[in-house]
Amino acid sequence: MTHPGIKALTRMPHVTADEWKNLNILSRWLIATRAAVLIMTFISAAIAGLVAFRHHEFRWPQWLALTFGLMFAHAINNLLNDRSDFLRGVDKNNYYRTQYGIQPLASGVMTLRQNLLYAAITAALAVACGLPLVLANGIWGWTLLASGAFFVLCYTWPLKYFAMGELAVFLVWGPLMVAGGHFVIANRFEWDAVLACVPYALGVTAVIFGKHIDKRTADKEKQIFTLPVVLGDPLSRAILGTTAVVPYFFVAGMVFWGKFHPVLFIVVFALPALKRALPVFLSDKPATAELTPVWYEKDLWPNWYVALAFYHNRAFGMWFMIALLADAIISFHLN
Repeated sequence: MTHPGIKALTRMPHVTADEWKNLNILSRWLIATRAAVLIMTFISAAIAGLVAFRHHEFRWPQWLALTFGLMFAHAINNLLNDRSDFLRGVDKNNYYRTQYGIQPLASGVMTLRQNLLYAAITAALAVACGLPLVLANGIWGWTLLASGAFFVLCYTWPLKYFAMGELAVFLVWGPLMVAGGHFVIANRFEWDAVLACVPYALGVTAVIFGKHIDKRTADKEKQIFTLPVVLGDPLSRAILGTTAVVPYFFVAGMVFWGKFHPVLFIVVFALPALKRALPVFLSDKPATAELTPVWYEKDLWPNWYVALAFYHNRAFGMWFMIALLADAIISFHLN
């Protein structure tokens, strides 16, 4: 049986109160921060570093500080999201989020004080990583820090409540993390970083879009007006499918425009994941876990659209990183 702390690296595990008591502090932190999704932040930081590398500007200390700082910031966001939803009563009465894995506050295994302590320690680690980068980049460094702090503090409310959460996710995992991340590594702005951020940011946006479609009914009852609540199910699923397909065409545009080498077409190796995910995005959700296909892992239920969006985004993100690495090596040796 996989240890809950290890399982937390790939999904939100189901943990009983007795099991929680026997976990070490690191395992509890991994579960409370929803560590499985931190891979999305790592990939954005990696893209920023690869763009810097292709322009002979990569610096290990800055990239490591950026990567860990962003991942800790993402972890803080998840802790504060849970705190905000708990205080607003969102997670009560078997709300959607409590069904697919343990929510420490809602399940009673973590107190508000402990949640705040976890957030404070994680914030201290994020500041320790990010402050040197901010100080080295003057007013632009402080601007990026302020922008990140705004999204960390305001995503759950008011942005998510007023159909702006999906846009916020695109801006954070795209321009802010990738273009802004490249800036603090290289100390200058680079349009290649803006181009490179778009395909992957669309994939991350698809993940949050899928999650919001999955819990659209529950959110509507709680008066949380995410975009799927506002737009309805059919249109939202069409948008979800579009955000999964467009990155491949955008990558092709990056190549045909002449900004990147044809090696970027390596991303086609992610197409099998798209082949599995796209029909799901365009179809109705099964009524129960028992009606799902044989390849679906039943313990993910009721996550459906988000599970496939995450599966596809992880595949696309990994192949996109490999493609950018190959492009960066070619560019590094040609320039």
